[in-house]
Amino acid sequence: MAHDHAHGPPRDADRRALTIALGLIVAFLAAEVVAGLIASSLALLSDAAHMLTDAAALALSLAAAKLAARPAGSSMTYGLGRVEILSAQANGATLLVLACFIIYGAISRLVSPPAVSGGLVLVVALVGVVVNLVATRILGQSSPDRDRSLNVEGSYRHILTDLYGFIATAVAAIVILTTGFSRADAIASLLIAALMLHAAYELLIASGRVFMEAAPVGLDPDRIGRMLAAQPGVVEVHDLHVWEVTSGFPALSAHVVVRAGDNCHELRRELQRVLEDRFELHHTTLQVDHERASQPPLQIENIEIVHQRAEGSHGDSPGEPKLVDH
Repeated sequence: MAHDHAHGPPRDADRRALTIALGLIVAFLAAEVVAGLIASSLALLSDAAHMLTDAAALALSLAAAKLAARPAGSSMTYGLGRVEILSAQANGATLLVLACFIIYGAISRLVSPPAVSGGLVLVVALVGVVVNLVATRILGQSSPDRDRSLNVEGSYRHILTDLYGFIATAVAAIVILTTGFSRADAIASLLIAALMLHAAYELLIASGRVFMEAAPVGLDPDRIGRMLAAQPGVVEVHDLHVWEVTSGFPALSAHVVVRAGDNCHELRRELQRVLEDRFELHHTTLQVDHERASQPPLQIENIEIVHQRAEGSHGDSPGEPKLVDH
C-alpha cells in the first residue's frame, strides 16, 4: 500500500538556493582562471580548481535534490532520498582528492617559488570573498542548520571552504606586496588544502553514518529505550533500532511488550505521541504484544491409586498403577 504522507523536509528552498549559488560560482570561475594564469598564482589557481569543484558540487546537489523530490513507488519504497547522501559523499571525496593535489603543488612552489603578481591576486581574492559571502549566505538561509540536508551541507562546505581560501589568498597577496615574500602564496595554498581536508572528513563521516544506518546525531537509542520502558504499562522494550533514511528523515522501530490485559493499541498510540513530542521522531514502527499470562501450577486433587485388573484391556498389565481423577 502506498503512503500518502511525505517523508523529510521540503526541498524547494534548497533547489532555489543551489541554482542561484551555481550561477554566481560559474560566473566568477572563468574570471579567476584567467587572473590566476596572468598572475602566475598557485593560490588563485587552487581557488579556481576548488571553484570548479564547487560548481560541480552545486550541479550534482541540484540534480540530487530534484531526484530526491520524486515520490516513492515501485521498489523504491522510500523514494530516492538517499541520492542526496550519495551527492554529499561525492562532494567529500572530491574535496579530499583536490586537497592532495594542492598540497603537492604547494610543496613544489615552496621549494622553487615563482614570481607572483600580488596586486592582481589581491583584487581577485577580494572579489572572490564577496562572491562566496553571497553564495554562503544564500545556502545558509535556505534552511536552518538542524534542518539542512546533507546534500546542501556538502555544497555549503565547498563554498565556505572557498571563502576561507580567498581570505587566505588575500592575506598572502598583501604579504607579497609589502614584503616580497613570494612563498606566502604557497603557504596560503596549504591552508586552503587543510580546510578542504577538514570539510572532506566531516562530509565523508556524516554520509558514511547514514549508509551504515547509525543513529542520527542527537538521538541516543539508549535514552529512547529507557524512556519507552519507563512508560506506564510497558513491561519490556527490545529490538530497538534508530536510523536515518536520508537527511531530515529519522526512523525508529521497536518491539514493545505490555502488561496482559492492557489496551495495547492505545498504548502504542501514546508511545508514538511521546516519541514525536520528545525526540521529533515522526516515522515509527512499534510492534506491541501482551506479556504471556503466568500459568498456575497444575494441581491434582482427589487422586487415588487403584489397582485394576484389566481383563482383556489393551496394553495394561494386571496390577499396573494408574492415575484416576475423581
